[in-house]
Amino acid sequence: MIRSLYVYFKEWISYLMPFFSLFFKTTNDIKLENIALRSQLALYQQRFEKQKLPKPQPTPVFRQLWVILSKYLANWESLIIVVQPKTVIKWHRNAFKLHWKCKSKKIGRPKISQGAIKLIKQVHQENPLLSPEKIHEKLRLLGIEKPPAPNTIAKYIPSTRKPPTERQIQSWKTFLKNHQSVTWATDFLTIPTLTFGVLYVLVIIDHQTRKIVSFGVTTNPTAQWTVQQFRHATPFGVVPKYLVHDNDPIFRSKVFQRFLSSSGITSKRTAYRSPWQNPYAERVIGIIKRELLDYIIPLNQLHLRKLLHDYINEYYNTERTHQGLNGKTPITSPTYLPSPIAETKLEVTPVLNGLYHTYKKVA
Repeated sequence: MIRSLYVYFKEWISYLMPFFSLFFKTTNDIKLENIALRSQLALYQQRFEKQKLPKPQPTPVFRQLWVILSKYLANWESLIIVVQPKTVIKWHRNAFKLHWKCKSKKIGRPKISQGAIKLIKQVHQENPLLSPEKIHEKLRLLGIEKPPAPNTIAKYIPSTRKPPTERQIQSWKTFLKNHQSVTWATDFLTIPTLTFGVLYVLVIIDHQTRKIVSFGVTTNPTAQWTVQQFRHATPFGVVPKYLVHDNDPIFRSKVFQRFLSSSGITSKRTAYRSPWQNPYAERVIGIIKRELLDYIIPLNQLHLRKLLHDYINEYYNTERTHQGLNGKTPITSPTYLPSPIAETKLEVTPVLNGLYHTYKKVA
């Protein structure tokens, strides 16, 4: 009898405790609890009574509501009946992931106009040897507003050639960087002719501007001939402070070294078998071979001189852009007013019978 009374009073207390707890709760908490209980009742009525589902399945709106209630209602775990509290936590984590996935979605580069694509293809068709970086620099040099990036340009041309890598040694690189404005470099390259003869070309380049200061062509290079070429390249006493060269016997000869000493030029000889120590001269020689002599075989000395004259003076020094010059040319090009790429018209001038073309913006 006593045990049955104990169970009876315990059951009454369990029923009355929620009512007593209402006196200690705020109005907002009571409203939120009401929303929580009514949402579960609405889910039950919709899913079980109307749709005849044996077990009510939470809808997306129900999930969102309970994710919000779990953040503002203190005892929400004791109020949820249709699912486990850990399920609500899982809903919140999935919503968090979805939110940041949508927010972090990559948009990508904006699409370029058909006019821009047409202009890119025109420049590439007329200059198939230019890389996407060179085309980008050429468009920027012409004053075109926001030219497409090299990677974007590469998508609209058939094939591209990767630029060669630059090997550097820190100590020598520091010297070249600190004395770039007062340093020239020189080197020879050999060119076979159509009749299997061999021609020698001397190239002199300015480190600061990347300008080819002078060049000479001969069938028999000597120290006296090399000195004479440098006299032509340094009129009125305009000489560099340093001259970088390799260990060619002509550059090491007494005649040439005496000329450098009398002219106030300090000879900077590279180490044996270290062409990377003369990067600008080696680079320009490679450029001349890849962009000119790989496509045109000279007939004789006069023909080669004419080819080099046209390439250097009409294209390399005046029109060819350089990454080391921030997309500029060795000889400063005219500055154009900015204009949209789709509305830009160019005046085209062929160089070397159309191997390359130069451009001027048409007003």
